[in-house]
Amino acid sequence: MTNLPEIALDFLRNLFSFDKAHPLLFTQFYFWAFFALVFAVFCIFKNKMLLRNTYLFFVSLFFYYKTSGLFVLILVFITLYNFLAAKWMHSRKKDWSRNGVLALSVIVNLSLLCYFKYAYFLTDVVNSLFGLDFRVFDVFSWIGNEITKSNTFSVDDILLPVGISFYTFQAISYIMDVYRKRIEPVSNIFDFGFYVSFFPQLVAGPIVRANEFIPQLHRKYFLGRKQFGIAVFWIMNGLAKKIVLSDYIAVNFIDRVFANPLLYTGFENLSALFGYSLQVYADFSGYTDIAIGVAMLMGFYLPKNFNSPYKAKSPAEFWKRWHISLSRWLQDYLYIPLGGNRNATFGSFCIIIVIAAIAVFLSGSWWVAVGVGVVALILVLVVVFKPEKRKVITTEINRMDTMLLGGLWHGASWNFMIWGGLNGIGMAFHRFWADWTVYGRTLFILAVTFALRVLCVYWPQPVFNMLFVWCFIVLSGNMIRLLYNLFGGQKAWRWLQDVWAVLNTFTFISFTRLFFRSGSNLDPAEANETAWNTAKNMVNQIGGHWRLEQIPDIVYHYRSVFILIVLGMIIHWLPENFKRRYRIWFAKMPLLLMVLACVLIVFVIYQFITADLQAFIYFQF
Repeated sequence: MTNLPEIALDFLRNLFSFDKAHPLLFTQFYFWAFFALVFAVFCIFKNKMLLRNTYLFFVSLFFYYKTSGLFVLILVFITLYNFLAAKWMHSRKKDWSRNGVLALSVIVNLSLLCYFKYAYFLTDVVNSLFGLDFRVFDVFSWIGNEITKSNTFSVDDILLPVGISFYTFQAISYIMDVYRKRIEPVSNIFDFGFYVSFFPQLVAGPIVRANEFIPQLHRKYFLGRKQFGIAVFWIMNGLAKKIVLSDYIAVNFIDRVFANPLLYTGFENLSALFGYSLQVYADFSGYTDIAIGVAMLMGFYLPKNFNSPYKAKSPAEFWKRWHISLSRWLQDYLYIPLGGNRNATFGSFCIIIVIAAIAVFLSGSWWVAVGVGVVALILVLVVVFKPEKRKVITTEINRMDTMLLGGLWHGASWNFMIWGGLNGIGMAFHRFWADWTVYGRTLFILAVTFALRVLCVYWPQPVFNMLFVWCFIVLSGNMIRLLYNLFGGQKAWRWLQDVWAVLNTFTFISFTRLFFRSGSNLDPAEANETAWNTAKNMVNQIGGHWRLEQIPDIVYHYRSVFILIVLGMIIHWLPENFKRRYRIWFAKMPLLLMVLACVLIVFVIYQFITADLQAFIYFQF
């Protein structure tokens, strides 16, 4: 019979050990038990700033250990190095010395990120370019084996630490803000460690800017009745998004289609593609909502990371509403240093030329080479014969560089870079499209639609069929707008124009996600080939022959999934003022009524829970 000390020992062993199969997730009961204990102790010294921050720093390290095991040592190194580097840089008086410290710090941070995240990708590129046969080798595992005098760690695989992209960018933000003298360097290592590792947003953001969060380190705790209600609302809202919307439609439909597109019809593939747009939004924004709510309960405020992105009327507006903390980071620390909308720098041309050259070489296709060459020639001719367009072109080059590298930030695969490049092309095209008159737009889309129809007839390919249908729909919309313009209906139909722009933007963003989703959840060693095949098979199905009589049966069979997708999009498209009103209404509920509401919400949420809790999508980034 097991005695009490053995039970207690087993409990402590499980509590302080890392289980790779069961990381600490917001959707687990164990996380909320963990948070309840953390918050209870936190309340004892919530206004003793140094003690509070030190306590939360070690709690965050423990949380990361439970999520990623010994990778917590990388987080500790990032914390120590950037704390000391910022102090060292601040003490330098000469500009060249400060510049040197900054350059070294950026190199150290990005080198760690590149090693763990891009080792497979870079090895594959080098091998393909030069015909070599390099293999990845985990130096840190080798060091661990040497220290322990064992073969505990595998040297043949480099695992990706959870959240490394987020806390690395956060550390770079701190170094850059100290360099630009936006903030003074933090004087206490525990305060700085708390900033880097604050557990609610540690593994999937939002990316917290140093000049926005560090002042909160020395602010006394305050949680008013309204703030408490809002915090609880965000937590409930995030859980509902994650479990009811994201996990349910993923497990019961989307994951199945993406796993083997050829087993499903074109309608099912298209539905999965649009459904994935809702899934990834509900998953990522759900995590952010929970993080914001948990942080708010402890008196800290995280930045807004989403602003109803599928209400965007253009790709550029989408990126002002989606993953706002990353968009702002890329704008401040990449786009503007490259020249922004002022001019192009050496780095602007270097980045895009190197990426284009590698892509052309690895593709092995003359069509890709000719396409890149034609685009480059057109840009050169425009700059030569229309100098007034030079600023516009250099701006778009900087934006394309930013989107390509932003795509690469999301994952070590060419699919992610294709996804980023498509977003860059969409933003550039929309800028030129907006300058055209309705007559010019109609003429252009008519010519493209006609050309695609010719290709469909004489060189039939599923991708041409798919593009033809989309262009025909866009042409129809432009013809309608042309007609009401001729009859003076511009103002009366403004709302319809906005709806049309939102739907077109949502469609474009969803199709770019074909490459995003295909590159996710894969071993880096096989990501490129597998992801490309998945994307190709889905395009072939969507652009292939459809049997329309099957659609009603498909919708009925997956009726619960389709109902959730429709309801999710309706809620997403509700007016912001209406959403704000029901948030405030919830926050002002009497406490007993709020408790009863939360019990009911949790009960409903957990009716949708899947057999295995799904990790948040952005954990892998």
